[in-house]
Amino acid sequence: MYSKKIMQRFLKPKYAGKITNPDGVGTAGNPQCLLPEEKVHTNPGLIKISDLNNGKVLNYEGKYSEVLNSFNRKYEGKIIRLKNKLGTVSITSEHLVYAIKLPKHEKYFRTKNKKKLIPSWYHAEDLEKGDIALYPITQKEEDLDFIDLDVPKLKFDFKSKDLPEKIPVNGDFLRLSGYYLAEGYISERKCHNCVSLTFNSKEREYVEDVVNISKRLFGIIPAVKFHNEKNIVRITINSARLARFFKRLFNKGADNKSIPSFMLFLPISKQKDLVRGLWRGDGYVNLNRNAPRAGYSTISYHLAQQLKILLLRQKVVPSIYEENEKIVRGVKHRKSYRIHVGQRDSLSRICSILGIEYNPKSFASVDSWFNNSHLYTPITGIEKKDYSGKVHNLEVENTHSFVSEAFTLHNCGDVMEVYLKVKNGVIQKIRFNTFGCGMAIAASDALCEMAEGKSLEEAEKITSQDIVKHLGGEVPPIKVHCSILGMETLRKAIKNYKEKKK
Repeated sequence: MYSKKIMQRFLKPKYAGKITNPDGVGTAGNPQCLLPEEKVHTNPGLIKISDLNNGKVLNYEGKYSEVLNSFNRKYEGKIIRLKNKLGTVSITSEHLVYAIKLPKHEKYFRTKNKKKLIPSWYHAEDLEKGDIALYPITQKEEDLDFIDLDVPKLKFDFKSKDLPEKIPVNGDFLRLSGYYLAEGYISERKCHNCVSLTFNSKEREYVEDVVNISKRLFGIIPAVKFHNEKNIVRITINSARLARFFKRLFNKGADNKSIPSFMLFLPISKQKDLVRGLWRGDGYVNLNRNAPRAGYSTISYHLAQQLKILLLRQKVVPSIYEENEKIVRGVKHRKSYRIHVGQRDSLSRICSILGIEYNPKSFASVDSWFNNSHLYTPITGIEKKDYSGKVHNLEVENTHSFVSEAFTLHNCGDVMEVYLKVKNGVIQKIRFNTFGCGMAIAASDALCEMAEGKSLEEAEKITSQDIVKHLGGEVPPIKVHCSILGMETLRKAIKNYKEKKK
C-alpha cells in the first residue's frame, strides 16, 4: 500500500518527539466522530455504532473489514448533519467523508464534467449542497446452489408432508422469498403452523406463481381462498416444518423481517428474482404520471436498507424516505420506509427486472450515476447544530473506513501534535507527536522536514499537495487526508505562537 519512501519515514522518523517549553503547539484530528444512534453497515445489517464492538463492517471499497477497536468520549461542539438520497448522517465537523468537491465553475453544472473529477476525503465542514458523495456497491459475491432445510420434524407432527432436505437456491425460491418478505406471515396456532401470503384479488398472476413454486419446490399444493368483500386472496402453505424454516430464515413480524445474509451476496443475475418478488408484493410502477416512477414500501427498517444494497448492485438509484405513523380515513398506518426510483435509466432497469415495457419519451435528467464500484449522488442538505454528549468511532482494519446509512466515512482516527521553537520569525526547531497510521506518521515527519528553517510566513504556505510531493507523490487516495491533517496542525501551531506573542 505504501511506497518505500513513506515506509522509511514511518519506521524511522527523524522529527518524532516533543519540545520542552515550546513557543507554539498545534493539535488537529478527532478520533471519535459519530453520534451514538448512527448506524453502520455490517454483515448482514445495520447496527448502532454505540453497540458495535467487533465483527465486520462494509468499507469504502464495497468489501468487508474487521473492526479492531471502538471508541467513545464526551464531546461538546458543532455537529453536522449531511443528507442525500440514501439518508442522513450526523458527525463532528472534522470527520472525513468520501466525496467530490465541485469547483465553482458553471461547466461543473453538467454531469459529464462532474464525472471527470477525482474523489477524495473531505472534512464534513468543507462540504456543501451539490457536492457529490460516494457510496460503495457491495463487491462480495458468493453463489449457492442449495440450502439445507435443517428443521427437524417434531415428534408428534403427523400431519406435515415430508419435505426435501435441500432446497435449490434458484429463481423459484428467490422469487418466493421476495413474495414472503413483502406479503407473507407465519401462522402459529395450536396444531396448525403454516406459511401464508396475501395478495390483491387482481394479482392472480402472482397467486398462480406462488402456487406453482410451492408444488415444484416442496410438493405441496397450497390452499387458495378468495375474500371478495376484502378484495384479497390468501394463500396457505400447510407445513409446520416449513413455517419454522421461514421464521428462522426471514424472522417473524412485518417490522422484523430481513433478507438472510447469503442472499445479499448471490450473483446479481440471481438477485433479480428476489427483487422481482419483493417489488411484486409491496412495490408499484406508475408510468402514466408526468414524472414516471416506481416505489416500494415496508415497515421494516432493515429490509429497506437491504433492498437498497440489492438495488445498488443492479445499478438502480434509490431515494429513501421515512414516513411517520399517521391515520388516513380512519385507518392507522405504522411508520414506514419508502423507496422511490425516478431517474430514467434506473426506472428502465426496474421495469426490465419486472418484465414491464417502458419506452421513455422525455430526456434523461441525471444527477446521480454509477461506476463499477460506487454510486455518485449529490448532497441535498446540510444542517449544523450544537451537541453535548458522547460521540463514537471505530478502528477498521486495512481500509480504515466504514459505511453509514448514507455516507462513506473514514476512521478519522489520526491525532497530530506539532511543537515549535521560533527565533526572529524563523522556525528553529519542530517536532511532532502523532497517534495514527503509518501514512499519518510519515506525513508528520515530512512536514517537519519541510518547515524547519523556514520563516513563519513560508511555513504557513505549505499545502497538503506539497507534503504529498515531498513524499514522492505516491500516496494512496484514501490516505491523502493525512497530509491535510499535517498542514492544518502546522498552521494551528503557528497561530498558537502568534497568539502567545501578542
